[in-house]
Amino acid sequence: MRARMAILFSPDKKSVQLREVVLKNKPAHMCKISIKSTVPVLFDLESEHVIDESLEIMLWALNESDLVANMQKEAMKLIELNDHEFKSALDKYKYFDRFPEVDQSYYLTQCLPFLQNLDTRLAQNRYLLSNNITLADLAIFPFIRQFAHVDLTEFSSLKLKHLDAWLTQWLEHDLFKLAMKKYQPWQAESEIEWFTRP
Repeated sequence: MRARMAILFSPDKKSVQLREVVLKNKPAHMCKISIKSTVPVLFDLESEHVIDESLEIMLWALNESDLVANMQKEAMKLIELNDHEFKSALDKYKYFDRFPEVDQSYYLTQCLPFLQNLDTRLAQNRYLLSNNITLADLAIFPFIRQFAHVDLTEFSSLKLKHLDAWLTQWLEHDLFKLAMKKYQPWQAESEIEWFTRP
């Protein structure tokens, strides 16, 4: 999701061939170019360089963008907290039945400090770091969406009104709707699907 969002926000309207992958039936070409064989993976046809981390794909797509240049150091610090501490807690909250040592509410409490941090930031600015979108917003938004959709009623009860408004704004964004478009799984004989901003 965040890799797709970054491509759509690319200032030079990067265009990529999109290949929707079913992980239970990975294409041979994907396994050949990426040792990890996970999604997302980006293969640069010109340089034959492979990028198989979503954040690295974002940086590739937004290379010349103010979204990266503005407050990059602060953005990377917040993204690191998201990608490590929060995501670990989120996975346990989301898939709590795989971690039966404690109940789901415990994993929820592990997520709260990060969510409250974001809510505090958004009480001061329209976006996470300023009144303009930065890399942090694009990188973190999909994980907050995941958290909220585990239990929408529970999320609402947390009364994180600034975070809730920020999330709603992203969910209603035209480029998010475009990023969420469904594609048929790619086959060798499939027609090329171009993925780019209109």
